[in-house]
Amino acid sequence: MTLVLSTRNPHKVREFAGLLEGLDVVPLPDAVELPPETGETFAENALGKARAAAAATGGPAIADDSGIESAALGGAPGVRSARFAGEDATDEENLARLLREAPAGSPLRYVCAIAYVDGAEERLFEGRCTGTLAAAPRGTGGFGYDPAFVPDDVGDGRTMAELSVAEKDAISHRGRAARGLLAWLADRWADTTPTAD
Repeated sequence: MTLVLSTRNPHKVREFAGLLEGLDVVPLPDAVELPPETGETFAENALGKARAAAAATGGPAIADDSGIESAALGGAPGVRSARFAGEDATDEENLARLLREAPAGSPLRYVCAIAYVDGAEERLFEGRCTGTLAAAPRGTGGFGYDPAFVPDDVGDGRTMAELSVAEKDAISHRGRAARGLLAWLADRWADTTPTAD
């Protein structure tokens, strides 16, 4: 099965290709216009992007919207995670602002919503990962806020950026949402597979 992934973020394309092993995940064609991320929730933004990709390509599409929520900042940056330090901010600038404004050790939560759209059929899958804010960035893996996110699930003080790809995928918000999508697709295929008499 081929799924169009409604993103132009190369990090996400690589991550989803690994998370959705067994499926042919292809990036969004350059000619397709993505809607602006103006939703109030991750789910709204993910659905808008998946609908646009499915309509433009005529096939099943998925999109995710994800970000980080800081308890110390009242849930910010939330849906503005990619633009926390400004509309064209880099990952490093966004991370630097979070480290300036939230105290080290304060609770964080990664949230991911994945939308699946195929014609009139729409489904949403959500994953979460809790942790705390490191005092300073550590590690070279991952992207975004990973160098300062210390996940609760690991328990040894490493940041997401210090984990192996397999370790991160096992606990990440995106990994959890992707496994929900895969489980639903497997059930859907099982329901539509002809059985021998």
